[in-house]
Amino acid sequence: MSDGEAIEEAWGALRPHWAIEPSSHPLPSTPVYAGLRMFLSPLLRPLLRWKITGAERIPRSGATILAANHLSHIDPIAVIAAARRTTHYLAKDGHFSNPLTSFLMRATGQIETHREAGGSDALASAASILDHGKALGIFPEGTRSKRQEPPFMLPGKTGVARLAAAYPDAVVVPMALVGTRNIMRPQHDKWPRLHRTFGVNAGAGVTWHDWLSSPSGGGMTPASLTTLAESEDHEIRAELSRLFRKFTDQLMASMAALGAP
Repeated sequence: MSDGEAIEEAWGALRPHWAIEPSSHPLPSTPVYAGLRMFLSPLLRPLLRWKITGAERIPRSGATILAANHLSHIDPIAVIAAARRTTHYLAKDGHFSNPLTSFLMRATGQIETHREAGGSDALASAASILDHGKALGIFPEGTRSKRQEPPFMLPGKTGVARLAAAYPDAVVVPMALVGTRNIMRPQHDKWPRLHRTFGVNAGAGVTWHDWLSSPSGGGMTPASLTTLAESEDHEIRAELSRLFRKFTDQLMASMAALGAP
């Protein structure tokens, strides 16, 4: 058995502690999405002053988590455009109250979440995307940064790590959105200022399995995972919480290194 297979087997023994049950709701179909990309992209490209770097690092298929900083309402559009594949985001139910925005949300595969249902419902919906081998767009900060001075990036929440751990072969790609705040500032601009320059920088992706066994990542071995699986439940929860926090903090550091302000 190879080291990679041994890590996978040992991590699998902990499955009751990290598994996330996918939502039973089917993913929205996106028949309009291809048309929007085909016809809208050529129209918008000359108008937008943007630069995408590292797009080749984003897998074109398979379960993928695209993690970016969040500065503006246009951020999901920037990530979707850079990804060159259908990318699903979770969106608050308020975005579906208007017929026009509701049509655009559903046409591009965005998934409605209900705030009163809590975080577990959102995680289940996100898990469903990965369970279908699709791309999930996520903002680890959990909300748009409303800071008025840099650094704008907020501390990351560990939901992204929990999803990566639950789908340990999914590729997690750190992304930095640079300048999108200048296009549509939170609580200030009602319409995007498309003449402003912005950039999307994608970094090297990593799977949870690879990160978990890396000395500079989780630093776990098959033996240490096996010992953990034999521990008391509270000890397992504490160690998983530590790993989730470390993964999240390193992911946020990668986004900052890519230029996230």
